[in-house]
Amino acid sequence: MSNIPDDLKYASTHEWISVNEDGLVTVGISDHAQEALGDIVFVELPEAGASVNSKEEVAVVESVKAASDIYSPLTGEVVEINESLLDSPETVNASPYELGWFFKIRMENEAELDDLMNSESYSEYCDNE
Repeated sequence: MSNIPDDLKYASTHEWISVNEDGLVTVGISDHAQEALGDIVFVELPEAGASVNSKEEVAVVESVKAASDIYSPLTGEVVEINESLLDSPETVNASPYELGWFFKIRMENEAELDDLMNSESYSEYCDNE
């Protein structure tokens, strides 16, 4: 069974969201998503400074099985990317919630958080997929 931390929000496209104390939002893919993908061999990240829209494709992750688009769960500006993933994409498999985050956003509309799932809803969503 996948690890689904209670303190995060989740998108139906399997991204997780952590709202940080500084108001920035950290985004990565869930343990469920990395398990489904298998061994991740390549990550393409958005550029810092890029404007992104909710539900818009912003990154790509490739595994030995498939390539998958990563979507921005919120509208805002990318303020930081996890450059270590460019050299070590397997970090997403080993640590999807800690070291394997993808990017950070300064969100424009906090109300968009209401459209995301809590851990219980996301767990049910994954079970019914």
